[in-house]
Amino acid sequence: MVDEGALLWEPSEAVVRGAKVTRFAEWLGRSGERYDELWGWSVERPEEFWGAVWDYFQVVGTRGEGPVLRGDMPGAEWFAGSTVNYAANALRGDPDRVAVVGRAEDGGRRVYTYGELAGEVGRVRAGLVRLGVRRGDRVAAYLPNAPEALIAFLAAASLGAVWSSCSPDFGASSVADRFAQITPKVLIAVDGYTYNGRWFDRSDVVADIARRLPGLTATVVVGESGTVATGGRVLGWEELRAEAAEPEFEQVPFGHPLWIVYSSGTTGLPKAIVHGHGGIVLEHLKALSFHQDLGEGDVFLWYTTTGWMMWNYLAGGLLVGATVVLYDGSATHPGTDVLWRLAAEEGVTYFGTGAPYIVASMRAGLRPEGLAKVRGVGSTGSPLPPEGFAWLYDVLPDVQLGSFSGGTDVCTGFVGAVPLLPVRAGVIPCRCLGAKVEAFDAEGNPVVGEVGELVVTRPMPSMPVMFWNDPGGERYRESYFADYPGVWRHGDWIKIMDDGSCVIYGRSDSTLNRGGVRMGTSEFYRVVERFPEIADSLVIDTGQLGREGRLLLYVTPAEGESLTDDLAARVKAALRAELSPRHVPDEIHEVPGIPRTLSGKKLEVPVRKILLGTPPEKAANTGAMANPEVLRHFTP
Repeated sequence: MVDEGALLWEPSEAVVRGAKVTRFAEWLGRSGERYDELWGWSVERPEEFWGAVWDYFQVVGTRGEGPVLRGDMPGAEWFAGSTVNYAANALRGDPDRVAVVGRAEDGGRRVYTYGELAGEVGRVRAGLVRLGVRRGDRVAAYLPNAPEALIAFLAAASLGAVWSSCSPDFGASSVADRFAQITPKVLIAVDGYTYNGRWFDRSDVVADIARRLPGLTATVVVGESGTVATGGRVLGWEELRAEAAEPEFEQVPFGHPLWIVYSSGTTGLPKAIVHGHGGIVLEHLKALSFHQDLGEGDVFLWYTTTGWMMWNYLAGGLLVGATVVLYDGSATHPGTDVLWRLAAEEGVTYFGTGAPYIVASMRAGLRPEGLAKVRGVGSTGSPLPPEGFAWLYDVLPDVQLGSFSGGTDVCTGFVGAVPLLPVRAGVIPCRCLGAKVEAFDAEGNPVVGEVGELVVTRPMPSMPVMFWNDPGGERYRESYFADYPGVWRHGDWIKIMDDGSCVIYGRSDSTLNRGGVRMGTSEFYRVVERFPEIADSLVIDTGQLGREGRLLLYVTPAEGESLTDDLAARVKAALRAELSPRHVPDEIHEVPGIPRTLSGKKLEVPVRKILLGTPPEKAANTGAMANPEVLRHFTP
């Protein structure tokens, strides 16, 4: 066992002196300040801080005459009157320096310099224009983490069009639930992908998705066949990029939609979360440079898919002039060490992954080699246990481990690491610059040294500019501000220490988290409860404190039915096909009823508490339940 809080790493004087956040402090005239002092200024004077970030990085755009910040949450307005374009900032690197390395599971490797990447973006931008894509139109992608996805995203952004992507391991229903909400004009998709050494043909799935998207004018197919029978216009990737063209950049207002990412869909359809050009540019410049110490000369790898916000974050490496490594494939095929070997081969300097991969590497007894260039390791997706911290420092004693926690909602971390502070087992060193994170008790009072709700009490520029199809902002306000008016409630348990460090204890709501990917319970129910043999269902993730638990599905059979092996197999197959492999439960159990409130809401959080050891009478208010007698069937 490793004690939480055990000291594992301290920055040397040379590390502190050379850190990019130190140079920023010197530029500000705040040299010599402790990190907590710099953080305090950044959250108490957000107008000064974020204005300084724009000026320090010489953001490509036009600063308007309006204030940096107008109003408060929800509805805060940033940089009124300013214009910017994400792609213009991402492609301003030295044209001869390597921008992107694309690696495939089968060993394939493609390299693009910043100049070559800009040329590809210009080609695809011109192709999108020929398809009628204009500013504000949506471009949807069903693509793996490959160069085509990054190129198409930058091309869409350069036009002022709005990007949205899903990974090709998602089934048609899951994708349609997302993309149909935003009515894309163009869909860019692969006809298949390789994972774990197997080829998965997605031609029929792409055709099904396309047929479910009203207003779709064309489907672009990336793949050898280049054809999919969608019933509409279909062209291949090579046709889209056929004509050479210099990239152009539409200057858009600071809050103009850049991309749409999705919540997990815990209640109803996944929320379509819209982030703006300017907020993402500033946030990712800050996070990648000051907290992960990335810049020109760095090689940045984060294992992700296009369906996780870490893909969007990885693309941000271009904003600071780094080389980004895109890996398309399994993290454990042909062995658990595949990502470490990839990092060694590409000379990665910052290696990012989900906490479960670090734990899997520890359990496999790995001792990665050839990683002399790695100076930072990032971990996110779920809390990393102290043992994971300790293993990493046993095999890579000189790196800085950055355990970060944030979310799709802001496309960044609220809390994380910084080169100025030590690393302790199981502890996140700091709250990030510009993020006024606090822990609230049940009465909404800030607490220190005890577990509370993670809240943000000052606005951040990468908070959503809106939800799609939520013109009055009601769903947006209900999602974050219903519990504490004017205060963002994120849905995580956090304990903040006296020194500003913190520990994340997982979700405080019913959202599931598998392999770093947040998933919603309603997605399960839409598939499971379509079976005529099943009357009702409940899905629970027992993971806690950084340990991935079991994904348990409880079903109440319809009248005269029972849970047979055949039914369980068909349910698992449907979840895998229609949603993704991550949605397949570890166990399925039959219960006589699903606990519900008097208003009919399923009691997911109380059942999870019961499964983790809380007595039923303490886990739920039985007086507010329609069927309290069924709780006993969930006692472990």
